[in-house]
Amino acid sequence: MFGIENYPGFILAAIILNLTPGVDTMYILTRSVSHGKNAGLVSVAGIMSGCLVHVLCAAFGLSLILSRSAFIFMLVKWAGAFYLIYLGLKMLLGKNSALKTSPSVYEAMSLIKIYKQGVLTNVLNPKVGLFFLSFLPQFINPNHVNGPIPFLILGGTFLVTGTIWCLFLSLTAALMTNTLRHNKIAGTLLQKFSGMIFIGFGLNIGFNND
Repeated sequence: MFGIENYPGFILAAIILNLTPGVDTMYILTRSVSHGKNAGLVSVAGIMSGCLVHVLCAAFGLSLILSRSAFIFMLVKWAGAFYLIYLGLKMLLGKNSALKTSPSVYEAMSLIKIYKQGVLTNVLNPKVGLFFLSFLPQFINPNHVNGPIPFLILGGTFLVTGTIWCLFLSLTAALMTNTLRHNKIAGTLLQKFSGMIFIGFGLNIGFNND
């Protein structure tokens, strides 16, 4: 239908790919652990919004420009790398513990900030866009393509499976940290460790030429 081939196989592949940890996973876990369930859910919404941007770009051909222009690719690549390094340094150099005593009470502005960071973390990673551009066509018959519809269906499926997994991660992480909530040392170590991981992801995106 709509030129889509082996749809069950795509669903299985999407689930496996969603289970693979990466920058998005780390961001969601960090926010869920440090700020609680509400912040974790908002971080999931931010990451998925960023994925939606990439799906739309792949569906309507904008990601093709990204893959063919070395300058645009490098520009977006380093913007994403610097942003992740910035987030990492902010965590690494911050004096506060990652595990707040009262994480459930957050102002709307704080949640908006977490959402925006999630969107930027995903959108500024050009490899995500190139992933959708190269992965989705594997399940589409080029002789029976009905415009952007098959890309949107496959992309939407990937977003659904990804959202389910990310929600599970977020809720599980928020529940597990309740026992550590008053442990200041654990919170500080978690924040520093998370910061180093974000810096590592940023450096990997910047200097990895694959």
